[in-house]
Amino acid sequence: MSNFIERPRFTCALGGAMATVTALPKGVPILHAPSGCAGNHAWTQAGGCGLQVGGYCGGLSIPGSNVQEKEVVFGGTERLEEQINNTLKVMDGDLYVVLTSCVTDIIGDDVASVVRPLRDKGIDIIHAETGGFKGNSYLGYELVLESLLGTYISKGKTKKGSVNVWGIAPYFDVFWRGNLEGIRNLLRKLDLEVNTFFTIDDSLAGIQQAGSAELNIVVSSVIGEKTAEISREIHGIPYLMTDLPIGPAASDEFLRTVGSALHLDQEFVEKVIVQENLRYYQLLEPMTDCFNDMDLQRYAAVIGDSNYAVSIARFLSEDLGWLPEVVAITDVLDEEKQSFIMARLTSLTSRVTPKIIFADNSTEIAGQVKEHWANQQGKGGKYNNPLTPAFVVGSSLDRPLATDLGAAHLSVSFPVANRAVIDRGYTGYHGGLRLIEDLISTMIINR
Repeated sequence: MSNFIERPRFTCALGGAMATVTALPKGVPILHAPSGCAGNHAWTQAGGCGLQVGGYCGGLSIPGSNVQEKEVVFGGTERLEEQINNTLKVMDGDLYVVLTSCVTDIIGDDVASVVRPLRDKGIDIIHAETGGFKGNSYLGYELVLESLLGTYISKGKTKKGSVNVWGIAPYFDVFWRGNLEGIRNLLRKLDLEVNTFFTIDDSLAGIQQAGSAELNIVVSSVIGEKTAEISREIHGIPYLMTDLPIGPAASDEFLRTVGSALHLDQEFVEKVIVQENLRYYQLLEPMTDCFNDMDLQRYAAVIGDSNYAVSIARFLSEDLGWLPEVVAITDVLDEEKQSFIMARLTSLTSRVTPKIIFADNSTEIAGQVKEHWANQQGKGGKYNNPLTPAFVVGSSLDRPLATDLGAAHLSVSFPVANRAVIDRGYTGYHGGLRLIEDLISTMIINR
């Protein structure tokens, strides 16, 4: 082993795939894996997803083939077939998804040969090869979507005004339910029909119509791009990629970008934006006196995946008036993606340019943030204005860093172990207000 990731902020591909299938309406995952895989991922979710774990066929209730030495030596397809038939008898689902593991991918079990005859009988069952060694949980999310696009969602006649939303990985975006709902609410303001796949208001019948969409919208600069490319190839649906829209500045841009891509009436789009901004600032206005008089501005360190780190840094800088000093991106990214994200963070309209870190090891991130804080405080002698008061917006792993800096701390990106999350979300105008509430409440909770 030439390298390792210390205290990672994601799981393997199988973990992301399990979470994704569990989030599908009436989706049932069937693991072709050793017994430990489901347990390990269930407890990871329990510790990192805002207490979201379990549910019907989720957590420790996931059906699995429980492969042993016998299957490793002689092959595990017979055991998988037995497990699938047992699952169909006792688990009430509308779509069954077989997910493979490191072990079964390495021994080369032909899962397609098991699943295909069942599909020929009219059973809604698909499979995805999700061996954990292939990548992290975000790849697992994409592998499941690719399987859906390839075997479950057919190309249909284009339905004008219909869009699909991708780029938010269930559970590994801990606020996925609320974030998807926030984006859907934004798009419905433009009179669009929105397919978000994973909320309780979505259905498999709706997902099967995804091949008729006019546009695929990927609310990420990294997650979901490959899926959108496959949809373009299979269904001929174009796509656009945007940042996760948090707060008014990003939401304004999001609505204009979508409106332009769909050739919507510009005057109508601007009217929606004006109405939403009016509502946002009317709601925010009563807090502004306290915000200024209590000196609630902060220097911030933002730590998270590329979805959250970029969008929250922008929100803090352009909407809330805070100063993001350091932004740490925890994804594993190639140079092209790193350059793209650096360009986004160095072109904020506030002209604030944070120090940008690309790292996936928690100790390395904490070390670089503390070094930046120390270096800035050392300039100008004792009368220099230090970076205080400060705030760390990150994950539960960043609480010790906040303590070392004497900063407040809010967990937003995975893992989130110190908050209970149900349907809270930060996208859209409404989500921006929720984020302000959470940030400021964290600072005054002990008054």
